[in-house]
Amino acid sequence: MSDKLKLYGFNNLTKTLSFNIYDISYTKTKEDQKAYIEYIDEQLDSERLTDILCNVTEMIGACVLNIAKQDYDPQGASVTVLISEAPLSDDEIDPSCNRGELPLKESVVAHLDKSHITVHTYPESHPVEGISTFRVDIDVSTCGMISPLKALNYLIRSFDSDIINLDYRVRGFTRDENGEKVFIDHRITSIQDYISQEILDDYSSVDINVYQENIFHTKMLLKNFDLDNYLFSKGKLEFSEEERLEIEKKLKREMQEIYYGKNYS
Repeated sequence: MSDKLKLYGFNNLTKTLSFNIYDISYTKTKEDQKAYIEYIDEQLDSERLTDILCNVTEMIGACVLNIAKQDYDPQGASVTVLISEAPLSDDEIDPSCNRGELPLKESVVAHLDKSHITVHTYPESHPVEGISTFRVDIDVSTCGMISPLKALNYLIRSFDSDIINLDYRVRGFTRDENGEKVFIDHRITSIQDYISQEILDDYSSVDINVYQENIFHTKMLLKNFDLDNYLFSKGKLEFSEEERLEIEKKLKREMQEIYYGKNYS
């Protein structure tokens, strides 16, 4: 589909990029688990997540309308950013508000709520095996000509990503200037088309696509495994060879279970 497609009126296509990113760590003791969760909460609190989402908004060529953010007790954070395709005029912006508050007059928000970015974090720990998992859920939903795929590489690099599950869908339709329906306005065969080769080289990737429905799914598993990268409070030389093999087995099993979406005994 040509980038210069002539449309009748506004582009009503909705493009949604959703993905889960998982970071896996070995936390031997309850104290290690607690410290890991505290570390994650400190490194990726709502302020840090807000910065990431604002960068995404700029990359895809959108404008921030509103930001809502929340840190949770005992752990986790959420941020939602309302965005628009076109920049706002001075009379649409409330100059008395700063980031994190309502930057628009109420009369503007209602018809600009079709595009948004959200992020939620979920730190958790295995009660027995000593495995801690940190999950980030991100949704970037846009309408108009802006595309969430432009920020894909940045989002992957913004987190320690051992496993990545990606979904991209184009919904609805718009019309060209002759009134013909347009169900997708860009070429895509795989989400991998929009991921840099440098990133793809680090992962084993699988696609499950439903082309006739404009639904695309990619899952990615980090190839290289260095035990030191998965030990939260100690180096691998502080464990015996037998312990290292057992820890590595637990970590790889956790990653395989998440990647394939099923438990292994």
